[in-house]
Amino acid sequence: MLGNIGTGKGTQGKLIMENYNIPYISTGDIFRENIKNNTELGLKVKSILNDGKLVSDELVNEIVFDKIKNLDSFVIDGYPRTINQAENFENFINNINKRLDIVFLIVVSKENIFKRLTGRRICPECGRIYNLYFDKPKEDEICDFDGEKLIQRGDDKVEIVKKRMEEFKRNTEPVIEYYRNKNFLYEIDGEREIFEVFSDIKRVIDDYIEKQKRN
Repeated sequence: MLGNIGTGKGTQGKLIMENYNIPYISTGDIFRENIKNNTELGLKVKSILNDGKLVSDELVNEIVFDKIKNLDSFVIDGYPRTINQAENFENFINNINKRLDIVFLIVVSKENIFKRLTGRRICPECGRIYNLYFDKPKEDEICDFDGEKLIQRGDDKVEIVKKRMEEFKRNTEPVIEYYRNKNFLYEIDGEREIFEVFSDIKRVIDDYIEKQKRN
């Protein structure tokens, strides 16, 4: 699953997992879980992400390869983000007799990405997510369900979002071209409702499965 930050890659990846019973791997979720638990990896990653930077290719590769080495199939979100990661990923899956089938690119305008992220607020008690542009709480910055003051994730702050978008342009846009040239890439309009987006993704997957059966 490729796409700029805030395009809904994770949401769509989880829908693929649920609909096709395929393990879902998110480097972002792995990092956040480690940050939450204050592990050595979490502390290292937290300082990198809070500066709006990317975690090193070597560290990300190591984490991903460990997750996928024993899986028959998987959907992965947030990786690869650099050409180096893409090449290492391809070498690794070839060496374990697997193949890359489909790369989805979720496309959302920069303006909406900015609103989705900088407007996102989270309830620290129940975990409900709001958005100050699209899904406001009834009372300003207060959770509708338990009255807790909503919080903003460190990496959703304006200056960090700008840095992350710059990092995407510099590092990940070349990955998009890399996969486009290999004819793996399917562009999906991510501006619509979640299940409208997923219907396009599902159509591509179902068509691919049918072709594999015929072959």
